[in-house]
Amino acid sequence: MAERQFMRVRADMPPGHVRTPAYLRGKTGWVERKLGPFPNPEELAYGHPGTALDLMRVRFTMAEVWGPKTAFPKDTIDAEIYTHWLEPVEPPHAT
Repeated sequence: MAERQFMRVRADMPPGHVRTPAYLRGKTGWVERKLGPFPNPEELAYGHPGTALDLMRVRFTMAEVWGPKTAFPKDTIDAEIYTHWLEPVEPPHAT
């Protein structure tokens, strides 16, 4: 089995048409799969051609998103996020 590639969503809060959910900004998950290049919707929204960027499906645990006291901390949520919003990070250490 391939090792998971962990990513943190940038915590930026820029103005304008942003397609990355605010509740995932600053959170860390792992790449569930690479979906390929697609036009950047943040540019398309302003009538620009849309630079092709890789889109990733990133998986987050509920504990990461909502905190350790969430009802089902090991459940997951997937989000499709463009690579310009992602920063590679080291895998968390198992405890």
